[in-house]
Amino acid sequence: MANFESAWFVYGALLLLLATSFVVRIDYVRIGLAAAALVAVPLVLFREPDVGYGMLVLAILVVNLGILARLWLRERQVSFSAEEEALRREHFSALNPVAARGLIDQGHWISAKRGEILIRENQAAPSLFYLAEGQAAIRRDGAEVGKLSDGALIGEATVLDGTHATGTVLLGSNARLWFVPAAALRAYLTANPAIASTLHEGFARALRGKLASANTRLADRAPIV
Repeated sequence: MANFESAWFVYGALLLLLATSFVVRIDYVRIGLAAAALVAVPLVLFREPDVGYGMLVLAILVVNLGILARLWLRERQVSFSAEEEALRREHFSALNPVAARGLIDQGHWISAKRGEILIRENQAAPSLFYLAEGQAAIRRDGAEVGKLSDGALIGEATVLDGTHATGTVLLGSNARLWFVPAAALRAYLTANPAIASTLHEGFARALRGKLASANTRLADRAPIV
């Protein structure tokens, strides 16, 4: 019976470690390691004493709990303005507050005037833009093919790989923008691969939303036959 119980705790700890292997966010990795160590604690307490094993489990538990406590304190100290919080909520919600703070700090907030061109057709996007307030039009071959409004990301389809945009984005009103230059964003994400992975997923969701909206507009304009 004792051997069966020991095996149960070992398998439980191993399953937690396996699950942790697939986690991208580092704070979740720490939680998984601490949980695995916690599951293994009964082996230390109720089986025949093994000083080396006990010290290893204790070290894993204490180190990861300590790091989690430090991360928690750092997150509590992070603050966002109202417009930063809107950006974070709409597009960076998968990032913890510290990571979101670091990413937002790579960019700049500006006020722009109606008629300014953010991205030109057949050219690489110079920056990733977030349209906090205002309207923008998407033009292709001189014809308007879409509109963007408050909360939209602009340039996410091409800014990371440097490919050319398929349309021009022109501000249709005075606007409030956050932007981060493409080169600076790529350098930052190269140095922070976990953030890069999360951002790619967020960009994919934003693009799916734009495609769904575009399909709806096309369907509305289609003749009834």
